[in-house]
Amino acid sequence: MKRQVHSDELKQAVFQKLAERGVTIEDIASIVREMQLPYHPSLTLDTCIESVKAVLGKRELQHAILVGIELDVLAEKNMLSEPLQTIIETDEGLFGSDEILALGSVFGYGSIAITTFGYLDKQKTGIIKKLDTKEGNQVHTFLDDLVASIAAAASGRLAHRQRDIEENGGSASK
Repeated sequence: MKRQVHSDELKQAVFQKLAERGVTIEDIASIVREMQLPYHPSLTLDTCIESVKAVLGKRELQHAILVGIELDVLAEKNMLSEPLQTIIETDEGLFGSDEILALGSVFGYGSIAITTFGYLDKQKTGIIKKLDTKEGNQVHTFLDDLVASIAAAASGRLAHRQRDIEENGGSASK
């Protein structure tokens, strides 16, 4: 019988892979804060970090992150078959599988998350811009979009939780 991967092991692998690729939770939380600050002027970075960690607890997003990072790493090692190797290595402009993988994981966080993802994909805010820059040996064809999806999902989550807080007299619903 094949073993099932425990959710704690999966979550730990995601945090480790992000760190190995130079992405911190604070990097992502800073993007979330920038996206939500106009609507919630008192929003703290700690609240954004909490939201990023919460969305990183979702299995669908965890799976997308692990698959995307693995494809980026394989492209760095020249281990993909052609023409996929060149397409991923160069982040070919018409290749949309990276965005599709990332976008699929934000649907559970509403239209705010979806539109925020589109904005971040175009504007390349914060760490996303650094990942999208094709300098050095690293390939981030999938990771830049995945970071955008994490930030977008965390932004959508925060927006909905803020509304819950307002409606419930200061406490978020469970």
